[in-house]
Amino acid sequence: MEEGLKLRIVARMESEFPSKFGIPRQSGLVAELRSVIVFEPEYRTPDALRGLEGFSHLWLLWGFHKAQRENWSPTVRPPRLGGNERLGVFATRSPFRPNPLGLSCVRLEGVRLQTPRGPVICVSGADLMDGTPIYDIKPYLPYADCHPEAREGFAPAPERSLRVEISPETEERIPAEKRDALRGVLAWDPRPRYQEDPDRVYGMAFAGMEVKFTVVGETLTVVDVTEKTS
Repeated sequence: MEEGLKLRIVARMESEFPSKFGIPRQSGLVAELRSVIVFEPEYRTPDALRGLEGFSHLWLLWGFHKAQRENWSPTVRPPRLGGNERLGVFATRSPFRPNPLGLSCVRLEGVRLQTPRGPVICVSGADLMDGTPIYDIKPYLPYADCHPEAREGFAPAPERSLRVEISPETEERIPAEKRDALRGVLAWDPRPRYQEDPDRVYGMAFAGMEVKFTVVGETLTVVDVTEKTS
């Protein structure tokens, strides 16, 4: 009997999201988001990153470490379809798969070789939760990986759907370097697809803050921002 491949965690992602709620539904949607890839001690060698700066984008192979189940189902309910229709798991990007693996394309912002934790990779546009295990990193090759003629199936390209309103007083409580990223995340509407309650106050953990907001029509209003306590 062929044995399954044992994957090694080579790195972990440091991002602004301590929980799943609010994470962009796909990589590349919020270019303002900055994240750092920190290698496990065994892989903290600059030699492994030699030549990486020559590429603008990277593929990340990672694990849904907070969405694992003992059993798998051949069909899932994609949130994009309101959770009302079942499709084959291999026709979706659901985290509930036989092997809970994710694939993301991110922009390479820089490589820092000399840090207290060894070399790290700075990226933007990631859709990963803080602490996500990364199993592999590969360069993105536009001539091989980009297919403009590809069909989108049931998942056409999304649009930024919401206008984000934050009062000056509330915005003052958001670090200046985090404001554009937060606005970008909120503009994509972090609510579950099936929720449309205008009276509900949502809470999202982001960059050490608890961000509370409401959505009425096409407008998202941030009603409070507080420092998140563990």
